[in-house]
Amino acid sequence: MRPQRTSIHAVTSWVRRQPPKVKAFLAVVSGMAALVLLRFIVHDHDNLFVAAEAVHSLGISVLIYKLMKEKTCAGLSLKSQELTAIFLAVRLYCSFVMEYDIHTVLDFATFITTLWVIYMIRFKLKASYMEEKDNFAIYYVVVPCAVLALLIHPSTSHHLLNRISWAFCVYLEAVSVLPQLRVMQNTKIVEPFTAHYVFALGVARFLSCAHWVLQVLDSRGHLLVALGYGLWPSMVLISEIVQTFILADFCYYYVKSVFGGQLVLRLPSGVV
Repeated sequence: MRPQRTSIHAVTSWVRRQPPKVKAFLAVVSGMAALVLLRFIVHDHDNLFVAAEAVHSLGISVLIYKLMKEKTCAGLSLKSQELTAIFLAVRLYCSFVMEYDIHTVLDFATFITTLWVIYMIRFKLKASYMEEKDNFAIYYVVVPCAVLALLIHPSTSHHLLNRISWAFCVYLEAVSVLPQLRVMQNTKIVEPFTAHYVFALGVARFLSCAHWVLQVLDSRGHLLVALGYGLWPSMVLISEIVQTFILADFCYYYVKSVFGGQLVLRLPSGVV
């Protein structure tokens, strides 16, 4: 076991010494290699979306355990949970007026759970809430997402308000985790349950991104055409990729910490 840890430490140390451009290149290459691997391993790429939902649910379960058993919300961002509730509420509205399927039920369950988490942080566990660390101004993401949704939205036959709302929830979901990352950046030390929860979000978003990318490749681009014309199809794909790369840096240090046998994740300055 020791030689394996030594090899992993050597690789991570080499990666850490590289300039930002090299790190970005390595991240892109690793992501492409993972996509190629998934394309050959997973025959029905719709299963990737199901897997993303399952991993997300697992992350929420870890969060519920932390709040109920540990009786603390330290390290959690209330603002990230509020942003999550906002985009889920908008997406539920769009689902009911535009299309209703099994994902609507899953979104509703996640929405109720998110409201419960917000209630616990605001009232039941308020004493352990790190408000001074949760200092990300949410209007920095809500306003740009709203403006972008007004400018770039689906070109379907649905009512204009519904199309703008759908675009807004897509954009907001892509950046909703930023306040949580700011909290972890401010504290520098992330306790296990919070780290597990955020890592699960990262894995879920990578699988969701892989699902979209592989679907586009399998359909030879026809899926983008089916989504409409203009910039909207590209923005959907870009939003999925942005969600993945926002959490990529944290996931790297999480994996490094796990292989290093560390229960508490310590983030270097400027990571998030």
